[in-house]
Parts: sequence; structure tokens; C-alpha cells
Amino acid sequence: MPYPNETSSRPTSAVPEFRLVGPELVGERVRLEPMSHRHVEGLAEAAEQDRSRYSYTWVPRADEVEGYVAAQLARAAAGRLAPYVQIDVATGRIVGATAYWDPRPWPDGTGLCAIEVGFTWLAGSAQGTGINTEAKLLLFEHAFTRWQVARLDLKTDARNTRSRRAIESVGGRFEGVLRSWSRSWAPGEDGRLRDSAIFSIIAAEWPDCRARLTARLAARPAR
Repeated sequence: MPYPNETSSRPTSAVPEFRLVGPELVGERVRLEPMSHRHVEGLAEAAEQDRSRYSYTWVPRADEVEGYVAAQLARAAAGRLAPYVQIDVATGRIVGATAYWDPRPWPDGTGLCAIEVGFTWLAGSAQGTGINTEAKLLLFEHAFTRWQVARLDLKTDARNTRSRRAIESVGGRFEGVLRSWSRSWAPGEDGRLRDSAIFSIIAAEWPDCRARLTARLAARPAR
């Protein structure tokens, strides 16, 4: 059965304008569940695990999570974001968040041409477990096969070497650096702008990308 607001072929002028709604996505390691206020407690616990790797990524503190969720849901209501919590299938615990972001329509204004995957963070316990890889596989698969996007974007602070390597490892192709592109989240840089490294995957590259991600998951058995 097709998902709401999805089409089986290239959008035409007869197709209603696309509305960004992300369905639940389930794998062997991770379940991506649309974010809601009931996830506040679990996100707060996840956010207070080892924070040593968040130098360039803003992750809310426990007492900020309620406002963080409210802000994400406000963006969702405006049609700019489809936020998810990441849930470890093995434990049932929330281990982070991610989102579809910045939907861009085809030139005729209908259907979805491109989407970004961003607002991603993982608790320390979930890093290096294959959860990030499978989450990206689920998000990419849905975007390319259900929404039939032509392009998928990923961005990070240009200085974040670890994040850049992670994006490349899931198939992102480096396109360049957007200078003074967005707010910096690095400590001591409040009010400053960062340079953002931008990566993409286009539809023609998706089959090879999917094969690589699937192979990586097969090589790391689920817990």
C-alpha cells in the first residue's frame, strides 16, 4: 500500500503538493519512531551519556530536551522537518535522534525532488554498533524508493573530521564547503557562523550505496 502523499512515478501537475510526513522505519538494530512529547524522558537519558564526541554537534542537555522536542515539532508543523527518535531494538531504549529536513519540490512545485538527512546525534552507547549505518539505510531507502527523490543531502561542520568520515562511509559524496553557512555549535563560538561541508547521494548512485550499506551491516551482526 502506498504511503500518504506518495506517488508511484514522477510527479505531475495533477499530483497534490508534497507534505513532509515521515513514517516509522524499522530495522534489525534500530527503530526510527516519529518524535513526540512522550519521548522527552528517554531523550534526556540518552543525551547525558558520554558527551565527549559532541564538539561540533549541538545535543541538548537533559533540562533542555523538553524545549528541544517542542522546537522540532514546531518545525514539523511548518512542513520543514520530519523528526525521529532512534530506538535500540535490542534494549528498547531511546539512543538518539535524526530527521528528514529541508524538503525541496520539483520545479513544477509538486512532489519531492530533494531532501536532507540531518539533526542527527547518538548516545555514546549506540556509537559503533551499526545503528547509525542501519538508520541511514532506512532513511535513504525510504527517500529514494518511496518518495523517489533525485537527490539526498548531508552536511556537517567542515572541521568535523569524524563526522565527514562517517558521512563518506554511508555513501555521501563530498561536493565542497559552504562558507559561513550556518550557526556554529562548537564550544565558545556562540553567535558565530561555521563553514559546512556538503555531501550528496543522487538517485543513480543509490543502488551501489544501498549494496555497500547492506554489506557493512551483514559484516557486523546485530546484538
